[in-house]
Amino acid sequence: MSTITEEKFQFQAETKQLLDLMIHSIYSNKEIFLRELISNGSDALDKLRFESLTSENLKTDDQLEIRIEVDKKSRLLKITDNGIGMSKEELIENIGTIAKSGTKELMAKLQAEKSNNAEELIGQFGVGFYSAFMAADKITLETKRAGSNEAWLWESEGAGEYILKESGKSTSGTEITLHLKPADQENGLDDFAEYWSIESVVKKYSDFINYPVILVEEKEEKEKDEEGKEIEDGKTETVIEDRVLNSMKPIWLRDKKDIKDEDYNEFYKLISHDYTDPLEKIAIKAEGTLEYTALLYLPAKAPFDLFYPTHESGLRLYAKRVLIMEKCEELLPKYLRFVSGIVDSSDLPLNISREVLQKNKVIRQIQKKVTSKILDSLAKLQKNKFDDYLKFWKELGSAIKEGVGSDFDNKEKLTKLLLFTSSNHKSDLTSMTDYFSRMKPEQKEIYFLTGENREMVENSPHLEAFVAKGYEVLFLTDPVDELVVQGFTEFEGKPLKSIGKGQIDLGDEKDKEKKEKDLKEKKEQFSDLLEVIQKSLDENVKEVRISQRLVSSPVCLVGEDNDMSPNLEKLLANSNAGFDAPKTKRILEINTEHELLKKMQTVFEKDKGSNTLKDYAELLYGYALLAEGSELKSSKKFNEILTKVMVQAV
Repeated sequence: MSTITEEKFQFQAETKQLLDLMIHSIYSNKEIFLRELISNGSDALDKLRFESLTSENLKTDDQLEIRIEVDKKSRLLKITDNGIGMSKEELIENIGTIAKSGTKELMAKLQAEKSNNAEELIGQFGVGFYSAFMAADKITLETKRAGSNEAWLWESEGAGEYILKESGKSTSGTEITLHLKPADQENGLDDFAEYWSIESVVKKYSDFINYPVILVEEKEEKEKDEEGKEIEDGKTETVIEDRVLNSMKPIWLRDKKDIKDEDYNEFYKLISHDYTDPLEKIAIKAEGTLEYTALLYLPAKAPFDLFYPTHESGLRLYAKRVLIMEKCEELLPKYLRFVSGIVDSSDLPLNISREVLQKNKVIRQIQKKVTSKILDSLAKLQKNKFDDYLKFWKELGSAIKEGVGSDFDNKEKLTKLLLFTSSNHKSDLTSMTDYFSRMKPEQKEIYFLTGENREMVENSPHLEAFVAKGYEVLFLTDPVDELVVQGFTEFEGKPLKSIGKGQIDLGDEKDKEKKEKDLKEKKEQFSDLLEVIQKSLDENVKEVRISQRLVSSPVCLVGEDNDMSPNLEKLLANSNAGFDAPKTKRILEINTEHELLKKMQTVFEKDKGSNTLKDYAELLYGYALLAEGSELKSSKKFNEILTKVMVQAV
């Protein structure tokens, strides 16, 4: 007789921290654990249904279902599904470990938030199984992978470890047994050893599950006579009754007038594992040559790992109500990966493979139409509910910006959705359309400046001439903005122009001749001094020229139109991609109206070979770097020269 070996495993550190937060009641709404376990069961049934389409070994005549049983006396709650089940490796991977990028950052947030936003953060994280420890002080899980001869038992009290051993379970699927804590109404924990409590939660959260959720209910009934009437002194017997608790009709196939907002919200939470209501829902019913139904949601909060490479996205894809893919990435462009929802098409075969799916004409058509509908809905939100749109933008605007350089078919729609801060707005964001409406009649270009943050660009010397002329400048301070402007070159026929690059001409046509004459005279007057500065800084700058953009600052650094901005160079240097960005030699522009340059000209006229001029040139270059937020080439050298010049001045 063989012995069953029991193995002990330590929870991953982040998993242990999460369990600790669960057990110590970070939620105000503890009943959602049942929704999460039912949802997991539904997913397991979906997977079995899909895999059985291509594997004869997995086909079954059994009704796919989720069963809930209660042992009131022992306070046990059992949730069973006859779905795909799990292997030993899957158990360890799915329940013993949280292997997601950004886990540590999320745990830090959870611990800092304590109670206010903890529920939202857990929702973004998507670890619903662990929520069961809010209601149970011990959980036992038995599972058998469909098609396998092995079954496994997992057990934990939510502390630092769990045990794993072979199980005698004979049927495929998963059975979860919760050893329930005492009811605690004061702290939001109903008595889940009571049928009414279970029924109310299932009706509230899981009515649209695509499989029957059956409550196995024990009833005491008196003996009845032939006419069905109770015999007064008859025996009492225990009767077991199976009762289906959910409607099972997919929400996207029901009449809209029969669906409440609460129903839509609960379906969103069911498929997204988010605990907060969505910001917006988008319902699509396409008829004609291409028939499909879609129900999509915009989240109120960005998933915590949205910008990690490991983020999993995609819509649920159904063919005639049968789930054929849980996360179909091909249904949406990558920049819309935050959208949750389903697409149900009658024009797709049930056994379509991922390879065929990627080339499928129907999928491409659906993606095109769904993408357009989402962008139209965002435009409508921006126009009619700007406060809601602002919330969306602050959470997910960076993802929309990604689309500007990749989705050329929808470029016009995407650029109208963009929001930026600007020199005309201290805190408010402005759309491109609003900026365009405020442009001065003579303004030929849309001006912008990229930088690390608002304070840095707001204090940039590059702004001076634009502020003096009353021209609005967009501030692009999101790291992704550097990529946005690569593919966003014009709006409503007006080209975009970086005020930190190229030549700037803000003069009117009528004074153009006078400006050209003045510039020519200044070049003649300062040409020798410019040459001295150029020779002193030849290693760092490609040219020294007279500025037409400076008003109060003595100098600034500018690039050629096609050069990388200093902010982009810094981002690439600090990235984890190992990209060594080449250092661009830029142009030093000088303000000949500034008192410092006038004094330098005086020194030059007295002593053309003065070493003081070389020191001034180094200080001017250092000043220009600091003014734009760049680092000094050598702070030691800069400080030495600064001290030397100050001593001479005193």
